[in-house]
Amino acid sequence: MEERLANSWKMTLNEKKFIETALLSDLRIDGRQPFDYRRLAIKFGREDGSSEVQLGQTHVMAFVTAQLVQPYKDRPNEGSLAIFTEFSPMADPSFEAGRPGESAVELGRIIDRGLRESRAIDTESLCVIAGKSVWSLRIDIHILDNGGNLVDAANIAALAALKTFRRPECSLAGEDGQEITVHPPEVKEPLPLIVHHLPVSVTFAFFTTDNIVVIDPSYLEEGIMQGKMTVTMNTNGDICAIQKGGGVGIMHSVVMQCLRIASVKAADITSKINKAVESYEIERNLSKIKRHPPKALDGGKRGQKLNE
Repeated sequence: MEERLANSWKMTLNEKKFIETALLSDLRIDGRQPFDYRRLAIKFGREDGSSEVQLGQTHVMAFVTAQLVQPYKDRPNEGSLAIFTEFSPMADPSFEAGRPGESAVELGRIIDRGLRESRAIDTESLCVIAGKSVWSLRIDIHILDNGGNLVDAANIAALAALKTFRRPECSLAGEDGQEITVHPPEVKEPLPLIVHHLPVSVTFAFFTTDNIVVIDPSYLEEGIMQGKMTVTMNTNGDICAIQKGGGVGIMHSVVMQCLRIASVKAADITSKINKAVESYEIERNLSKIKRHPPKALDGGKRGQKLNE
């Protein structure tokens, strides 16, 4: 909870009282209702597997890369997935460059748990030669601006990057069929990942006063919250992971209410991710169409007219 403590140090007593009083009236300082998300924008870079997400004032980028490695001995026919986070002081003065802090480790674990334990990615399709060579995926998440609720923004960025990533095509050669040839994209079209479902994280913030609960806490709200809970769900309503932080207790009825709300929000966010990916795929396919310049098409006719 170090980011919450860092936020609270910068807030005055009057600011805290103002936010708490507004929450008692089901009002938030940015004009939202308790269970409203901030505006979500998803963009993609020129390279496959790169995404940029803006959730309110929170700005996150994610990149997916892959390399051939030797598989784990207990899973010889499965690829692997690793998540790395970078919290730059540019995003928040409380972040320190170098060694990742508690919030950076927690963010990576939440996203990793949602993807790994729900088996959202088909890791068996990443196998090239069982026991010898598999694809290892790496997701790098960069925090550009901390406007609150980094977990949800980073999770959306990671999912969007995975949906647009394509690994190189491989072929086996040699007498024993153990020689691997990795083809560049100019030779063979890269292959997209097999994504079974999208585990979307939805974060709730809790305040001790009258058991107030809000969704998608902002930077200032994180400074006075007494606890938070991140629920990772898919469109089928399956609970992929739950992470509870803070010392405040939560009643069973409140938890069930959060799960129902998270199911609706997860479906809405999944729809937005799929629409953004669909638009990206259309633009990507159009950019690959070879277009001939007009001169090449009617150059002969023009030449004949000039000669006449």
